[in-house]
Amino acid sequence: MRNIFVFVLVLLLSASCAVIRQGEVGVKSKFGKLAPEPSEAGLVGFNPFTTRVIKVPVRTVNQEVKLNLPSKEGLTIESEISILYSIEKNKVPFILEDVGVMYEEVLILNVFRSAAADITAQYMAKDMHSGMRAEIEKQIQNRMHENLRERGFVIERVLMKSIRLPTELSRAIERTLKAEQDALQMEFILDRERKEAERRRIEAEGTRAAQMILAEGLVKEIIELRSIEAFRELANSPNTKIIITDGKTPYLINSPDQ
Repeated sequence: MRNIFVFVLVLLLSASCAVIRQGEVGVKSKFGKLAPEPSEAGLVGFNPFTTRVIKVPVRTVNQEVKLNLPSKEGLTIESEISILYSIEKNKVPFILEDVGVMYEEVLILNVFRSAAADITAQYMAKDMHSGMRAEIEKQIQNRMHENLRERGFVIERVLMKSIRLPTELSRAIERTLKAEQDALQMEFILDRERKEAERRRIEAEGTRAAQMILAEGLVKEIIELRSIEAFRELANSPNTKIIITDGKTPYLINSPDQ
């Protein structure tokens, strides 16, 4: 009998306590009436016969949505989008009273679908697959923030994780990108050839200028002086040598045997 009493007592105690984890708050509901203040993380006691504790996460929640989005040209774009949001602690009782525990489906997702469709309908399909994606995400986030902020929801980010364009449009974009890459490559080649031609022109002008300077400096007296110096160096050499001239310049025939 004693064991049964202890078991019932433990069962009642466990049923009359709730553990609120970090990142959550608990709201007591007594006969359907919600407490005005939420309970913080920790152990919360309540009467299990008259009261229950509703737990609501206040940490950042990642809600992933698959949605078909319209584009400006009337195409349908398959997308996968993440909504990062959190709830203000002091607004939790108001949210439960006004919307209920299905607040995510009733408010957040409905507001998101409307905002996303309105924003993407202003952009071309290719914009969602380009650098303008961040701008589209920001506009959807701002639109949701305008509608949900007063209710206690904080929309932290909207991320377009996956965008699937229609097949023909995707191929057209790929062809356009390939053409742009080919054009950039051709421009690079032409620029390189222009620089190489300019280098050759400058080199030729330098060579021609050097030749002109040399030609202007080679007067008759200098040529004769250079000839004499050359003959003198040959004469001082111990090797056998024969020098033939035209009779107008000095000549020397010398051999070690003579």
